[in-house]
Amino acid sequence: MKRGLFIVLLSALAGGLTAYAVANFSDGGHVQQVATSEGAQFRTVSLSHENWPDFTYAAESAVDAVVYVKVVSTSVQQAPSSIFDFFFGAPGGGAPQQRERVGSGSGVIIREDGYIVTNNHVIDGASKIEVTLNSNQTYPATLVGTDPATDVALLKIDASGLPVIPFGDSDKLRLGEWVIAIGSPYDLRSTITAGIVSAKGRSMPNYTGEFKIESFIQTDAAVNPGNSGGALVDRAGNLVGINTAIISQTGSYTGYSFAVPSNIVKKIAYDLMDFGSVKRAVLGIVMQPIDDKIAEELKLSSRNGVYINEVSKSGAADKAGLKAGDILIAIDSMKITNTSSVQEAVSRFSPGDKASVTVIRDGKEMVFDVVFKGTSQENGTVSDDGTVAFYGSSIRAASKETLEKYGIKSGVEIVELGPGKLMEAGAVEGFIIQYVNDQQVKTPQDVIDIVKKSKRAVFVEGITPSGRTGYFGFGV
Repeated sequence: MKRGLFIVLLSALAGGLTAYAVANFSDGGHVQQVATSEGAQFRTVSLSHENWPDFTYAAESAVDAVVYVKVVSTSVQQAPSSIFDFFFGAPGGGAPQQRERVGSGSGVIIREDGYIVTNNHVIDGASKIEVTLNSNQTYPATLVGTDPATDVALLKIDASGLPVIPFGDSDKLRLGEWVIAIGSPYDLRSTITAGIVSAKGRSMPNYTGEFKIESFIQTDAAVNPGNSGGALVDRAGNLVGINTAIISQTGSYTGYSFAVPSNIVKKIAYDLMDFGSVKRAVLGIVMQPIDDKIAEELKLSSRNGVYINEVSKSGAADKAGLKAGDILIAIDSMKITNTSSVQEAVSRFSPGDKASVTVIRDGKEMVFDVVFKGTSQENGTVSDDGTVAFYGSSIRAASKETLEKYGIKSGVEIVELGPGKLMEAGAVEGFIIQYVNDQQVKTPQDVIDIVKKSKRAVFVEGITPSGRTGYFGFGV
């Protein structure tokens, strides 16, 4: 009897010691391991009240700052001139008729004086924009600016003292972290859905060929048509993304949704506020993911990073000392895992900003200080090498050797072709501009002065690199 009582007391004491150990080794939500006398291990977690998956605070503090955006666009259609035309679509119909098309989306108030972020595709082609607050107040909105490359647009309404969602740091989001999406899917105002961060740095196929910066946050929070431009919010009520897209064969939510990270959105929004356009930084490299062949040839221990195929002459990377064949692994404190992460990192900077870039060269890590350049300088800006910025490209007076080569007395050479009107018009590097709008040019300033006086279009005549007469034109 006494022996049985002793065993019971010993078991109780062991249980008490185990509970004490669990309580003392568990803190702040960190998983701890506790070993028993028999060698078994237990995993336990202690969650503070702030760490419970409860979204009431985030939802109630953020919902009033998410707005409904109504968009009206106008299209012109040819009216049928007869009943025969109406049914059979015969040519030569009646007078054109204007038709209004109404669309909708969501937006997020980021400043109490009426600045609202939404998606570019929500307001694209709009002739009229209206914003309705969660309090049902409606305001006409003006478009401050857009950035199709990130699908971000900025609106302004004439109001003050508005509720806002503070920007969070999207870089600190962790896989599996809880987030909520707030918007107006199918005109259901102020709808809140919850999910987790499924992935970061996602990109999607770009079938249009347009330049895009895609480094999306992927979540499984339900997002449907009408959610576009709405808020992705963390549990603390901070804005960590703008809901933008879904991948679906039906057009409705199927488990995947994507948001533009708030660190990108913040930079774009404040550029549009301050300058009316985005001042985008450029590193000046051509890159590709690290495949097995590259990893084997360079004896890399990790597939993280990107392989630099080419460094643009006189670009930011070139001037810093980066070379083709380098493996780019970090920009400042951000680790580079793929091409999307490079886009995301560079998109935070403005032309003239500095950053530390870490690369692997010959098996060793090397750090370079980079000063970012812009995508396109103002026309007439003179670079260090003497070239002059012109619609995203660089021009300079043709050298004596070039003039002798083509047997001409004067001209302006396109030295470097970049994104802009010249590239869109079909110009090529090495083209010699001789005439602009039938006026002979000798210097870059001649070209710029003539273009400034042009009211509608610019027509350029000159010599192609092959020595033939060439032409191209563009609107101003």
